[in-house]
Amino acid sequence: YAISGIRDRCTLDLITRADAERIASELLANELIQHYEIIDGKTWDPAQGIKPYVPRVVGEDRPRTEEIDLDCPDEALLRISSERVLALTLNEMKILRDYLKNDAVLARRREVGLGDRMTDAELECLAQTWSEHCKHKIFNARIAYDGGEGESSEIDSLFATCIKRATREIRERMGADDWCLSVFADNAGIIRFNADWNLVFKVETHNSPSALDPYGGALTGIVGVNRDPFGCGRGAKLIFNTDVFCFAPPGYDKPLPKRILHPRRIYEGVREGVEHGGNKSGIPTVNGCLVFDERYLGKPLVYCGTGGIMPARINGAPTHTKEILPGDLIVMTGGRIGKDGIHGATFSSEELHEGSPVTAVQIGDPITQKKMTDFLLVARDRGLYRAITDNGAGGLSSSVGETARLSGGCELDLAKAPLKYAGLNPWEILISESQERMTLAVAPEQIDAFLALARKMDVEATVLGRYADSGWFHILYGMETVAYIEMSFLHDGLPQMNLQAAWTPPRHAEPDFAETEDLGGALKAMLARLNICSKESVVRQYDHEVQGGSIVKPLTGVVNDGPSDAAVIRPLLDSFEGIVVANGICPRYSAIDTYHMAACAIDEAVRNAIAVGAPLDRIAGLDNFCWCDPVRSEKNPDGEYKLAQLVRANMALYDVTTAYGVPCISGKDSMKNDYQIGDVRISIPPTLLFSTLGKMEDVRNAVTMDAKKAGDLVYVLGKTFRELGGSEWYALHGAIGNGVPKVHAKTARTLYEALNRAIRAGIVASCHDCSDGGLGVALAETAFAGGLGVEIDLAAVPAEGIVRNDELLFSESQSRFVVTVSPVARAAFEAFLAGCAFARIGEVIAEGVLKVDGLGGKRIIEENLAALKAAWQEPLAF
Repeated sequence: YAISGIRDRCTLDLITRADAERIASELLANELIQHYEIIDGKTWDPAQGIKPYVPRVVGEDRPRTEEIDLDCPDEALLRISSERVLALTLNEMKILRDYLKNDAVLARRREVGLGDRMTDAELECLAQTWSEHCKHKIFNARIAYDGGEGESSEIDSLFATCIKRATREIRERMGADDWCLSVFADNAGIIRFNADWNLVFKVETHNSPSALDPYGGALTGIVGVNRDPFGCGRGAKLIFNTDVFCFAPPGYDKPLPKRILHPRRIYEGVREGVEHGGNKSGIPTVNGCLVFDERYLGKPLVYCGTGGIMPARINGAPTHTKEILPGDLIVMTGGRIGKDGIHGATFSSEELHEGSPVTAVQIGDPITQKKMTDFLLVARDRGLYRAITDNGAGGLSSSVGETARLSGGCELDLAKAPLKYAGLNPWEILISESQERMTLAVAPEQIDAFLALARKMDVEATVLGRYADSGWFHILYGMETVAYIEMSFLHDGLPQMNLQAAWTPPRHAEPDFAETEDLGGALKAMLARLNICSKESVVRQYDHEVQGGSIVKPLTGVVNDGPSDAAVIRPLLDSFEGIVVANGICPRYSAIDTYHMAACAIDEAVRNAIAVGAPLDRIAGLDNFCWCDPVRSEKNPDGEYKLAQLVRANMALYDVTTAYGVPCISGKDSMKNDYQIGDVRISIPPTLLFSTLGKMEDVRNAVTMDAKKAGDLVYVLGKTFRELGGSEWYALHGAIGNGVPKVHAKTARTLYEALNRAIRAGIVASCHDCSDGGLGVALAETAFAGGLGVEIDLAAVPAEGIVRNDELLFSESQSRFVVTVSPVARAAFEAFLAGCAFARIGEVIAEGVLKVDGLGGKRIIEENLAALKAAWQEPLAF
């Protein structure tokens, strides 16, 4: 980079070396994995260039284990937790201290050479296992909920009472037709695709690492979530990726708080990281979205998802289950262990602060991982291992610690672990989250064949120990025991949290502005909103064609630049059976009521899947909650309100998923998405990403969102209400409002089932859901994606309580679609929709113009499609 210019417009001072250092370290380079050199322009010799830099790792190979005295005052316990990035509370530290006062425990420890002090390996292992990231303490807490106006209840685990309960009840209603195979029991959810194949899906977040290092954090996010379905059951072939990013606006022009990277750098780094991780792994990225809000300045949200397919049975045994027997060998395969990713689990369990460690960011290598997964698919089909899991959060401490529950214990020798370089202490080897690693249980009689195949396919594989039924998590370094923990204490010793939640509905000023006479200009302004505009510049960076199964791609239309509602892929190229992948996310509504935010996110994900042809009775869901700290403390005085927001969102999840019959098969939560340095605190808006995975019997019935033919009839399905609270229209006017969109699930279900019957009958030419920006935006997108105009009469739109054209155009009422149908299919289509709210509101025209007549019959919009499309495409075209 050649950098020049002035640093102060008033004094005209030139950029100094210190300025160049700051630009290099804060904007251009990640010092954990990159080296930079600054050369003054006066001494720069173009002929000589920059000398090659060869890094050297200088470290002493003198591994040691430290004993830590926990029999100390409370202040010292908290200091130990803070300095070691354990993210443990005082109560949790006391439980660890008291564990070592148990006479029976001490007697067993003495047998292996340990005493009454906890080793660093034990302390670090317990911190990872008990972290919020791994243990989901808030979702499993006992919550006293005060809903106001006399409503109060006690909730024993939101996860159990809202999410698992909903899925259990839905599966009970399915009876013999239940297609869920493994839910909330493994690294990902597993459902039946057909008699011979199963589908696997998981979505994860990588928020905290991406805040520190956008490229490395996001790269690890995608390659890390790849390993979840691969480490599920007996292992799945990976067939698609998804990604959803939440950023502050890339044009942010205010002063940045300390240690916060500019949103544009985060935007570019995250995009590139996911691109490199996904494209180089040979997995198509088929679905996703971008959300912009200044409240993501403190922490971006980086959701990455991966789906896979596995044979229903291998060698006669079901693939969705795991089994480990005492005596099975513990084998690690793939990459080597380094210092990258240490404290990843605990770091992600707290807010971003001044002491957040850069070493918590893992460094991914998709090529190494691709070699490993290719090898393991062959090993799987040959029956060379019994169980598999990934090395993610907590590294070996979690992968071995969790799988050892299946046998009842383990004995693991860290001295045998392959390292990237010398100088790692045993505790670092145990909890490092260095990437591209899987842990397997291999029967002794299969180990020679397993290792021979690994050598043949040039993949490193190492036996680290054995699974046992001892009841103990036994970790050695050579002949020395460095950790010895009861399995029951490791996994069940953490007590349930007791929390308070109090809900008070917020009230916002209701916007009061006159209806504009230039609704054409207003529509262009809406199309240019960051949350509405084209994301083509990002989508084009991702390979959505690799593996050859993409049917409905991220972009569609006559020139393939219209926004698809969902992806349709064909995982088996000798069959027309298909998969539908969609998502929903509506964080703006959280400012009014998180119940309706969550309900709308679920509805959006479901209706996106419905729009391309998925039947409602074959849609599964995944929930990913990202929240600001919901635990009240001195620095978080409104924690009870934030927890009430979480309670209400989970109530909505139960209500809507059970109403639709959409079971959640997997999920993840990420709490503590806050930034706190000094007096500056930035919290994200409470956010739920809901993803859906559907099954289509025949992908040839799939429908896209672009208008197809002049003369086709335009319909609106669903009723529009005066629901603009939290909408993009109000945001354009600097307001929030209170009339948040609501989901009428019973009515919507009837509509979704009717629409699906019409799609399966082959009489729907196009279908596009109404979401951000409402009906006006959906009509414009349908038109310019198809390269055809539309002529619309707003007076025909089914509506209630609306008297203004702008409110009818931009209301974000849920469960609505814009559909086009051939005139010859009019009677059949309307017969399918009988009993639902729908209306024919216009027709597709050959002229490239969007024409809209208002409620009073007057022409209110007549805009050239090229101008509308230009407004939509320009904002992120960089």
